Parts: sequence; C-alpha cells; structure tokens
Amino acid sequence: MKLGEAKRITGGGLGKPSKMPGTSYGLPAKACHVGAKLAQVEGSVCHGCYALKGNYLYPSVQTAQERRLASITDPQWIEAMVTLLNHSGTGWHRWHDSGDIQSVQHLSNIMMVCKLTPHIQHWLPTREIMIVKACPWECPSNLVIRVSATMIDGKATKVWPTTSGVHTVATEGTRVCPAPQQNNKCGDCRACWDKNVSHVSYHKH
Repeated sequence: MKLGEAKRITGGGLGKPSKMPGTSYGLPAKACHVGAKLAQVEGSVCHGCYALKGNYLYPSVQTAQERRLASITDPQWIEAMVTLLNHSGTGWHRWHDSGDIQSVQHLSNIMMVCKLTPHIQHWLPTREIMIVKACPWECPSNLVIRVSATMIDGKATKVWPTTSGVHTVATEGTRVCPAPQQNNKCGDCRACWDKNVSHVSYHKH
C-alpha cells in the first residue's frame, strides 16, 4: 500500500510528540467509554484531562481525531497502519496519546498491527480494563498494555500485570516517570514500553 493511501484510510498520519521517542496516535478523548465518565469525577486520573483542553481544542486537531475514529472499522485499517508505522522508521510507538480503545475488535486490530511490526515496541495505556479482559488474543510480545488506576494516589488493578497510575506523593518501590526532572521528556527512559516494569506512576500536574 502506498503512503498516501494509508493516510487516507487512517484519517491522517502519525503524531511525533517532542516529549517521547518515536510516533503516537490519537483519538477524541470525548469518545472514551470509561474515561469520559471519569473526567467528571474529581480526584480521578481523568479529571481535568489534558486531551480535553489546550491544543486539543483546535478545530483542526478535533477534525483529524474524528477522521481517525471513523477509520478504525475500515477493512484496510490494519494494512494502512502497518504502512504508516513502517514508513515512519520509528522503533517506538504510543497508542492513544488521546482517546482510548473502542471495542474488542479495535484492540484485536491493534494487536495485529503490532504483530506485523515486530521491529517496533508498542505501548498502549488504557482505562478500558473490561475490553482488555474480553479480548481473546494473547498480547504480542512487542506490545505493553498498561491499565491505569482509577483514582489519583489509588491502587492499580491486580487483574492485569502491567499498570500505571498518577500520584501526588510516590510510594516506595514505584517506578516514577522521570520526565518532570528531564524538561518533560522521556530522555533515555523506556519504562512505559518495558514489560519487566510492572507499574509506572506519573506525578500529578
């Protein structure tokens, strides 16, 4: 598949955030099933969601996200995403810097993209634990799904091996995201993509 066709099918190209290595991909945060509800709950990890304000409110950004959301059911979506990722030359990819998985089929398709790009390490943060648990496929070795805790300073789920959370005060033994001490960049840290790191916690900001 040609790059232009892949961009048309997927609703646009991949993001390249300055904070992180590699590429990213975003959907509308308002389309999150669990997250949209938690955004209304004070003290939750989704309350005051960054993807519901700031640059994410620009019409051009919202339009692009809506195009991507509409594209996930396209029968050529998997092939198109693989084309975009292969063309990017990246070794690291983050799914959903905004938004979240929409269904078991959506997650299954993402897993297939990961299997077809074994040279790339994929990270997928999510609040959709029920979708993750319902997916019948084994998680590819190059994909880390991190299920987020519900509340700030709250405990992570015990039903999934790789998790994340948000803290005001980090607990002992927690792998804390170093970005706030590194000009808000990942630097050489790749904990989020590492299956050997069971829990990553981000400081509330």
